Amino acid sequence: MPSLNLADRTISTKRSAFVMGIVNCTPDSFFAGSRGSASLALRLADEGADILDIGGESTRPGWKPVSAEEEIRRIVPVIRAVRKKSPIPISVDTRKKSVMEAAFNEGADIVNDVSALEDDEELGLFAAQKNLPVILMHRGNCSSGKSAVCEVGKYLSSRADYALSCGIGKEKIIVDPGIGFGKDDDVNRALIADCGSLCEGTYPVLMALSRKRVIGSMTGRDAEERLYGTLAADLVAVLSGASFVRVHDVAPCVDSLAVLSALRNI
Repeated sequence: MPSLNLADRTISTKRSAFVMGIVNCTPDSFFAGSRGSASLALRLADEGADILDIGGESTRPGWKPVSAEEEIRRIVPVIRAVRKKSPIPISVDTRKKSVMEAAFNEGADIVNDVSALEDDEELGLFAAQKNLPVILMHRGNCSSGKSAVCEVGKYLSSRADYALSCGIGKEKIIVDPGIGFGKDDDVNRALIADCGSLCEGTYPVLMALSRKRVIGSMTGRDAEERLYGTLAADLVAVLSGASFVRVHDVAPCVDSLAVLSALRNI
């Protein structure tokens, strides 16, 4: 049963992996169905999400950075509205300490940083000070095939070491291989199939596969039609050892994990 220590409590799930629902408070995220506000967040919570991941800066291919002030303007009202209705853990998809601080003050629980704490050296120190879990992601392409898993794992291990040096507890570090962030299809497929061996299993793994280009390359489908391919890829990742799946479509993911658990426990 996966578990995670937040600053003020420990959360767990009876599923094989935590389901993290995506809420993009942006006008340009690649999948329009993820763009929304508090109503989307609360719907995903009702559908069974274990965690909400709220972001105010798109990281789609060709994305352009936005200011910290704009990120805060986009996400804080959503976090505030969710907190009035639900205690669900909230992860914030940001690279900036000032954004995370504003989100934390409204009740956010987890740092999800696509730069693995590289873009803002104060973010890791803030996470340590507030006792927050961190998600560290790999960006960019690397060697093809199975060697990619080792290469990505080495980078994530080095960033985990940095997080530890900031004072973040080992039990609060989660790693993400960064599917689709500059990687070619061969690398993406290898990482999905063998994600459980990243960092030699030292840290829990988050897989963010939902409707991404690699799903399209395997199915020939556009983003709007990649649900079934996403579900299959998520199940492969969980069977490999992933402890978190970050998804646009919470209810179908919850059902697929329920079937997986039922059949594995026979």
